[in-house]
Amino acid sequence: MFSGIVECMGKITTIDKTKDYYQIEVSFPSGFNENLKKGASIAVDGVCLTSKDNGHSQLKFDVIPETINKTRFSQLEVGDAVNLERSISASSEIGGHLMSGHIQCIGAVKDINDKGEIKDIQIEIPSSFSKYIIEKGYIGVNGCSLTIGGVNDNCFYVHLIPETLQITNISKLKIGNMVNIEIDQNTIAIVDTVNNFLLAQKSS
Repeated sequence: MFSGIVECMGKITTIDKTKDYYQIEVSFPSGFNENLKKGASIAVDGVCLTSKDNGHSQLKFDVIPETINKTRFSQLEVGDAVNLERSISASSEIGGHLMSGHIQCIGAVKDINDKGEIKDIQIEIPSSFSKYIIEKGYIGVNGCSLTIGGVNDNCFYVHLIPETLQITNISKLKIGNMVNIEIDQNTIAIVDTVNNFLLAQKSS
């Protein structure tokens, strides 16, 4: 599990596309790999990946087709900045919201309102997921825990403070860029439960 509070940015240094999967390597700031063990979970742009070793020089991951197809990883290039977060422990302070690292869909940046130190970004998602987008609810964007601002059909806004822009790759987004979206699991459970209840009421 993750908190959605990105610790730092890494950089894609290697992408090896084999027949069945990708092998990627990511450089990272000093100290990020402290006490890292083989098999540890790391969120890379919000995607939960398993470390192949202790990250002595680079973080190394295998990425299967299922992950590639459901995330923006199919568009990754060497040199891209990615958000990094180590998995949380039971005693961790959760400053964002609980996130699993399982991406539901890819969003597209539709508009950016740059106000200097802060930004408002509009993101469009597939219409099949729009019922889960609720104003003031939580959303994961490239692994960042954010609060949903205004909602319009299958588009929503996020309002970004200087701290988020400084630490994460969201500051680098441009119109047309794709982002990984993780919808809050509690919101999904509540919406689906209410919808199922209403359907049952109609059919009774």
